[in-house]
Amino acid sequence: MSFRENLRETLDFLSMEQKELAAKTGLSLKTIENYVKKDSSIPSADRAVLIAQALGVTVEFLVTGQDGNKKERWQNHTVHSIKQMLIELNDKDLEIILGLTKRLKDQQKYSTG
Repeated sequence: MSFRENLRETLDFLSMEQKELAAKTGLSLKTIENYVKKDSSIPSADRAVLIAQALGVTVEFLVTGQDGNKKERWQNHTVHSIKQMLIELNDKDLEIILGLTKRLKDQQKYSTG
């Protein structure tokens, strides 16, 4: 897959809009749109680094579609997805999630130690 396809896939996976990526990188929306459109070119190395950092992936992944640290990338995506869902919950539901999270953490601590 190409840089453009990997960028699009990652934006979709994260449910991130191009304007949000622009804001996180400091690049203009037009610049981001150019990297996503059909006849786009690969950005310069410094811009690719900004984009990769904002997305929680490596430049290698954006360029090749492969990454030596898939577990970390998956965790970053998962944490981002969870954060997005938590934002939409009401206070009562957040308290329930907090309680469940604490119990899971305690269970893990006792089962590994």
